[in-house]
Amino acid sequence: MSIAAVSGWGLSGLFASHSRSRRILPGSYFLGGLDPDCCSFSLNKKALVRRSLRRLRAEASFQNTDGRTPRNNKVGRSQSAALNSFGRKEDKDLLVDSRANQVEEGNLQDADFLNAVVKVYCTHTAPDYSLPWQKQRQYTSTGSAFMIGERKLLTNAHCVEHDTQVKVKRRGDDTKYLAKVLARGVECDMALLSVESDEFWEGTEPLRFGQLPNLQDSVTVVGYPLGGETISVSKGVVSRIEVTSYAHGSSELLGIQIDAAINPGNSGGPAFNDRGECIGVAFQVYRSDDVENIGYVIPTTVVSHFLEDYRRNGRYTGFPCLGVLLQKLENPAMRAFLNVPSNEGVLVRKVEPTSYASGVLNEGDVIVSFDNVRVGCEGTVPFRSTERIAFRYLISQKFTGDVAELGIIRKGQSMQVQVVLNPQLHLVPFHIEGGHPSYLIVAGLVFTPLSEPLIEEECEDSMGLKLLAKARYSMPRFKGEQIVILSQVLACEENIGYEEMSNEQVLKLNGTSIKNIHHLAHLIDNCKDKYLILEFEDNFLVILERESASGASNSILKGYGIPSERSPDLLEPYIDDSFGQDGAATSLDQKENQSGDGLQWV
Repeated sequence: MSIAAVSGWGLSGLFASHSRSRRILPGSYFLGGLDPDCCSFSLNKKALVRRSLRRLRAEASFQNTDGRTPRNNKVGRSQSAALNSFGRKEDKDLLVDSRANQVEEGNLQDADFLNAVVKVYCTHTAPDYSLPWQKQRQYTSTGSAFMIGERKLLTNAHCVEHDTQVKVKRRGDDTKYLAKVLARGVECDMALLSVESDEFWEGTEPLRFGQLPNLQDSVTVVGYPLGGETISVSKGVVSRIEVTSYAHGSSELLGIQIDAAINPGNSGGPAFNDRGECIGVAFQVYRSDDVENIGYVIPTTVVSHFLEDYRRNGRYTGFPCLGVLLQKLENPAMRAFLNVPSNEGVLVRKVEPTSYASGVLNEGDVIVSFDNVRVGCEGTVPFRSTERIAFRYLISQKFTGDVAELGIIRKGQSMQVQVVLNPQLHLVPFHIEGGHPSYLIVAGLVFTPLSEPLIEEECEDSMGLKLLAKARYSMPRFKGEQIVILSQVLACEENIGYEEMSNEQVLKLNGTSIKNIHHLAHLIDNCKDKYLILEFEDNFLVILERESASGASNSILKGYGIPSERSPDLLEPYIDDSFGQDGAATSLDQKENQSGDGLQWV
C-alpha cells in the first residue's frame, strides 16, 4: 500500500507528504505498473532494489504526485505506514491508475479560475549524502501551481525541492517563465513562488480562497497530471476531514480526503468548491490494492498559516509543537489512580528536554484543557458542531512563539500553566537546512551528522540496529545536538586497519564527548596532543597520529578528487549552544531519552 503526494495543484488543495514520525521523501515504489515518481530519468539498479525492499516492508505509504522520480523515503515515527512521495514521470507510455473520475474540461472550459492554474517545470539537483562533498545527477519534474495575488504563486514544497531552476507556463501559452522560490514549508509541503516578468501577469486574476468544506461537498481538482500536456479537471466529493500524515514533511496537520482522481503532476494544483473558490491544494494520494480514489488536499487553514507565517517573519519558521509525548486515558482505573474526575485528559509520558515545556510540565501530569478547550481521554477535542479531531490540531493553529494556556492535573491538584510553543528539534533531521550536509575528513575518515536522507541513501540494513534505534526514538538533550557518524574510510597509509569501518557513531575525542560535527571539528583544530583518540560504541578505539593525519589531507583530497576537507559551514567559528534555559550546560553522559510507542508527540 502506498500514499502518493501529488505535485501540481489539484482542485483538492495543497498537501504535505511526510508524517512527523518518519518522513518519506519523494517517490520509492512502483505501483500498478507506474513509477510514482516524476523524475524524467530512469532509476539505477541500486535504487530499484532498495525501493523494492521498502515496498515489501511497508504496510501503507503516502506518495507525492508531482511527476518526479523518487529520491528518498522515510518511515514515519507516528505510524507504521511508509510515506512515499512521487511525481509525474515524463514518459509517454506510462500506465495510469485511479482515473475513473478524471474528466475533460467540459462545461468548465471557459471558467476563469482555470486560467490561474499554471504548469511547473523544475530541475532538481539533490545532495549526495553518502559523498557529501558532491551533488547527485540532476533530474526534472513537472507539477502544478496557482496564482494567489501580489504576483505570487503557490505550489507544493516537494515540487521544487532541491531546485536549481524553476519555470512556469500559463494555460494556453507556449512561453515558459523563470520563477523564484521565496519560501518553502517542508512540514506543510507548501512553497511560495514569484515571477518577475510583467508579461506573465498580464490579464491574470488570482484565485479566491474559500472556507473549510463539509462532508459530501463537491470538489474539483485542477492541474497538469500525466496523460497529456493540457490542463486536467477531476471531480469528486469530500470524504473525510481529519489530522493527516504529510508524507513530505514528516508532520501531522489537518487534511481533506477526497475521492477525485489525483495523479502524478497534480501536486500543487488547487481544489475548488461549487462556487469556484479554492478550498485547498492537492498533494498526495493513497495507493493500495484494497482502496480506490483516495486523494488528499491541504486545506485553506494550513495554507493561510503558511502565508501568515511568511508575512510575519519574511520567511517560513514552521508549525510549533508542545514538546510532549502523550498517552490516552481511556481506562477508568488509570483515571482513578491519577485523580482525574471525568472522562477526559491525556497523560504526559515524556517531555522533550529542548522544549519550553520541559520547565513547566512534568511526567505524570494530565492535560485536561488547551486554551480553555477540553481535551478528551482519547486525545481529541471538539471540531465544528458535531465532530472531534486530534488534540494536535489546536497546536497547529498557533505560530512560533505563541503562548498556550494548559489546564493540568498534577498529583490530584488542578492548576493552570502557560507554555511557549516552538518548532520541534529533531536529533536526526528529516530535512537538511540549506540542503547541504556537513562533513569533515580526517586522515581519510569521513564524518557527517546522521540524517534521515543519509539513512535512506545508505539503506537501513547498513546502519545497524543500535544506530537505527537512536535515530527512531532518541530526543536531543540540548539545542544543536547531533549524532556524528564515521560514514566511510577513504583508504590511505594513515588509516591502515580502519578501512572496513562505516556508519559508526563517534562518541568522544580524547575523552571529550562530542556534541555535534562542528564541535568535533573544533576539538580537532585545537588539539595539541600527540594522538587523536576517537572512541566509538562498545569502546572501539581509532587512534591517529595528529601531525601525520593533518599532513595527509592534501594527498587524500587530490587522490579522491575532493574539493575540501570540510564543508563550508565548518569553516565558521564554533559556538556552543548546549546550554539549558538556566544557563547550565547539559550533561552528555546522562541516559538517552527515548520515546516509545503511544500517542503522538505534540
